[in-house]
Amino acid sequence: MRNYFIIIAFIVSFSFFISCKKDAQINDDPSVTLTLSTQSIVFDTVFSTVGSTTSMCYVKNPTSDKIVISSIRLANGEASQFSMNVDGVAAQNLNNVEIGPNDSIFIFVKVTVDPQNSNSPMVIRDSILFELNGNVQDIDLTAWGQDAHYIVADKTLGGSLRYKIVAGANENITWTNDKPYLIYGYAVVDSTGKLNIEPGCRLHFYNNSGMWVYKYGTLKVNGTIDEPVTFQGSRLEAAYKDLPGQWDRIWINEGSNDNVINYAVIKNGFIGIQAETMSQAENNRLILKNTVIKNMTGIGLLSRYYRIISGNCVFANCGGYAVALTTGGNYDFRHCTLGNYYSYSSRQTPSLLITNYYLAGPYTYTGDLDSAYFGNCIIYGSNPEELETDSADDAAFDYKFEYCLLKSTNYSSDSRLLNCIFNQDALFKDYNNNDYTLSPGSAAIDAANINLIYFPVIDLIYDIKGHNRTLNPPPDLGAYDYIP
Repeated sequence: MRNYFIIIAFIVSFSFFISCKKDAQINDDPSVTLTLSTQSIVFDTVFSTVGSTTSMCYVKNPTSDKIVISSIRLANGEASQFSMNVDGVAAQNLNNVEIGPNDSIFIFVKVTVDPQNSNSPMVIRDSILFELNGNVQDIDLTAWGQDAHYIVADKTLGGSLRYKIVAGANENITWTNDKPYLIYGYAVVDSTGKLNIEPGCRLHFYNNSGMWVYKYGTLKVNGTIDEPVTFQGSRLEAAYKDLPGQWDRIWINEGSNDNVINYAVIKNGFIGIQAETMSQAENNRLILKNTVIKNMTGIGLLSRYYRIISGNCVFANCGGYAVALTTGGNYDFRHCTLGNYYSYSSRQTPSLLITNYYLAGPYTYTGDLDSAYFGNCIIYGSNPEELETDSADDAAFDYKFEYCLLKSTNYSSDSRLLNCIFNQDALFKDYNNNDYTLSPGSAAIDAANINLIYFPVIDLIYDIKGHNRTLNPPPDLGAYDYIP
């Protein structure tokens, strides 16, 4: 019992000692300055009305005493397009912010740009001001803003697919390169409508958004070597530059006219292009030339019973197939590069799949594969096998490869692969950064058949960068001719 009272007495005495101890001394020396983690925060281009990602900085008390920052505020006050959060408190102006000895506070900053009805990018500036013991320090804030054409879904299909018709029945609509196009939901080209996209246009899709060319609609993408048309996500910050999965897909159905995509860069989505018939096969085609499809979490090019002609194209860095030709169809690929080194997850599929069927739940749909031709192409990647074919017995199944470089062990003796090179390194220049040009020593150099470049539908005399393949024969495999 005596020990019990001794313990109680000690606790009471210690509590009294703590309660009587003075708080840490406040340092009001005018010579004290804050330690700022940065002198400036710069945001990459941000679309007007769309908030940026959040940037963070910290402010440290370098002394062994407590300090009180009399004011932390945005210089432009209520008019600022920036917003900040100081240690969990959102405000444009905070007073008497305490920081303990050698401690720090964290500040999170975002920006939302007001529309200016301007075609040119604009610069927005502000600063965070810190007033301590009569002295003022600051962190500069800078953001580049960009107005855009906003395509906002105003209809719903099936309760979940939201869309807006951008080219209605019998309409011929042209998108010009004055401002970017920011698309929420699906931009739809309706039956008998036509959408022309001029050189240099920039199309940005919000999460789960895309473009849908409905039955008998027409899409003409008219990029040039100097002004390609880009399809990508809506975030322009550096961290999103090559991040897959930011939007959904371009979806093209059957129609009476050819859909043509020339000099486009389609990147950072789920599926690059999905071309499929909704009800019946038609005579139209998708003509795909001088185009790069890359950084897809799913598939670069997915076809279901379609007719596709592709030349000088790159299909790269996809979490699934780079190209999947299913349910039959008719295909001609020449001087294309399939390079798949996807690193965001473990890829379980080869770069190229060819089948005459596809599975949908308990159902199997088949279609005649009239022809799948690959000439002067490269099919390569990080998996040991980058080609897969599979067929159902009740439909035609015809494929052929000529003068191609393939990473494959299963097809080296296949009689439908003629004059092909197997498992010799393509030696891409820098596939980690999606550079699929050829390095010295590549097995693809001088390995093409020059007769295959004379193709009436797509001019293949020039490669995707405009180099003349006939100047230094024989030409090279893939979309890029090697330039020493």
